[in-house]
Amino acid sequence: MPGRIDARLRELAITLPDAPAPAANYVPFVRSGATVYVSGQISRDANGLVLGRLGADLDVAAGAAAARTCALALIAQARAACGGDLDRIVRVVKLTGFVNSAPGFVDQPKVVNGASDVMVAVFGEAGRHARSAVGVAALPLGVAVEIEAIFEVA
Repeated sequence: MPGRIDARLRELAITLPDAPAPAANYVPFVRSGATVYVSGQISRDANGLVLGRLGADLDVAAGAAAARTCALALIAQARAACGGDLDRIVRVVKLTGFVNSAPGFVDQPKVVNGASDVMVAVFGEAGRHARSAVGVAALPLGVAVEIEAIFEVA
């Protein structure tokens, strides 16, 4: 029987991707007690990796869309960590967003809002979280955004 969060995803017309496999010698998530730490998820859509630097190749709207793809991958990883049951998510504790930024680009928070908005839309008040949004000179494979998350689970 589908749970409350699965119903919310359907209501929002959101289809989660399969939880991406790690690209190197690490695990996609670690559970320690009631906390799940999800490794950084990179921007990837149906066409492949979302590449580029904010403020040079991409504008804020494109960056926020890239961050949204990271959020969906984070939720997919959390679902895997919870044995497929997203109703076990008690709250989204923290997001840390890394934005591939051109010199002078200062709208990293607006980019990472793309992920934060997804968490609140999907999880409601439990989706409100602490957050960091950091500009970096480069990200793996040239992606636009990478975001990691911490979830509290039952």
